[in-house]
Amino acid sequence: MKKRAAAFLLAGILSMSLLAGCGSGNDGQGDTANDVMKVAMITDSGDITDQSFNQMTYEACKAWGEENDIEFNYYKPQSDSDEARTASVDQAVADGANVIVLSGYVFAPTVIDESDLYPDIKFLALDVSAGDICEKGIGQGYDYNPDHYNVKDYYHSENVFCCTYQEELSGYMAGYAAVKLGYRHLGFLGGMAVPAVNRYGYGYVQGADQAAKELGITDEVQVEYVCGGQFYGDADITAYMDTWFGSKGVEIVFACGGGIYTSAAEAAVKTGGKIIGVDLDQSATIDEYEDGLTVTSAMKGLQVTIDNVLSAIKGGTWDAYAGEMENLGLESANPEENYVQLPETTTQWDDNFTVDDYRDLVQRMYDGELTVSGDTTSFPETEIQATDYGSIK
Repeated sequence: MKKRAAAFLLAGILSMSLLAGCGSGNDGQGDTANDVMKVAMITDSGDITDQSFNQMTYEACKAWGEENDIEFNYYKPQSDSDEARTASVDQAVADGANVIVLSGYVFAPTVIDESDLYPDIKFLALDVSAGDICEKGIGQGYDYNPDHYNVKDYYHSENVFCCTYQEELSGYMAGYAAVKLGYRHLGFLGGMAVPAVNRYGYGYVQGADQAAKELGITDEVQVEYVCGGQFYGDADITAYMDTWFGSKGVEIVFACGGGIYTSAAEAAVKTGGKIIGVDLDQSATIDEYEDGLTVTSAMKGLQVTIDNVLSAIKGGTWDAYAGEMENLGLESANPEENYVQLPETTTQWDDNFTVDDYRDLVQRMYDGELTVSGDTTSFPETEIQATDYGSIK
C-alpha cells in the first residue's frame, strides 16, 4: 500500500509539472493531458531492429510523428520484466509523453497498473487482449474464458485502446497460397508458443488444408509444425531447420516470431528451400540471404492502426477509441483495406495462383464462404498430414 501511495504521489507531481510547462490554449491537437501531443513507444523484450513487431511499431510511430510534426521517442526496458516495462512508462511520462504505444501482449500488467496511475495519459496497447488483462488482473482462479468476466473491472479503460489482430486469417492466406503455388511439404517455425504465434500457425495449417482439398491432393500435402521457444534464431534452431530442409524434404517454412527467421533462412539457402515472412512484408530483409527466397508474408496492419489512432488523438476524436477492445481482421472484400493480408507487389504469384485468385480468396473469406478458426487451445484437425512437434527449447 505504501508503494502504491508513493506511486500515486509521483503521478500527481508529474502531472502538475507537465501542466505547468504548457499553455492553457488548445492547438487543435486534441485533448491530451497537456494539449501538446508527445508520443512514446515502449518495446517489449526485443528492440527496434528485430525485423518484426517492435521494428514495425517503431517505424510506424516515427513516420506518423514526422508527417504530423509531433515529437516521438521510444524506450527499451532494461530487462524482460513487468517492473522494467512499468519503469519505462514512468520515464516516458516524466519526459513529457502523454500518448504511449505499448508493443505486445506482455504489456497487460502495465496496462492494469499504469492506466490507473496515469488517467490523463492515453495508451494504445497493441496485441493486448481481454484474456491477457484478465489473466494478470484475476490471477489464481482465472478460468481462461474472458467472456465470464467484465474486463474493465481490472484496468482504467477510459484512457486505453486495446487491439488484437486475427493473425489466423493472414496465416490462412499464406498456407493456402503456398499449396496453390505448388508446395507440398510445408513447415511452420514459430517463436514462442504464445497465442498470436499460434493463431498465425494454426491459420496456416487450415489454409494449406483447404487448398489441398480444393486441388484434391490431401494425401500429397503435409505440414511440420514447431516453435523455437524464443524469438531469435541460433545454431540449435538452424540445425533443426537443416534437418527439415534436408532429410525431411521440407520445401517452404513460415518463419513466425521476431528474428527466428534467420535460422530458417540460413537452412533454406543450402537446399533451395523457400521462406514465408510475418507481420510485415519481410522480403527485403529475408532476401538478403538469397534473391527470391521469400515467397510471401503474412501481414497485419500495425501501420494502419497506429495511423488511425494517433490521428484520432491529434484530431480530438479519441472518444471513438477510448475504452474499446477490438479484434482487427477483414474490413472489406478489397485486400488493401484489411488489417490482415498478403503483399501483392512481392508475393511470387504464378499461373496456379494469381493476384486475381488471391483477391477471390479474400472475397470468399469476407463473405463467410471460407471460415477460419482462431482457437489456439487445440491443434487444427485436418485432412492433410500435420504434425506438431511442440517446442525445440
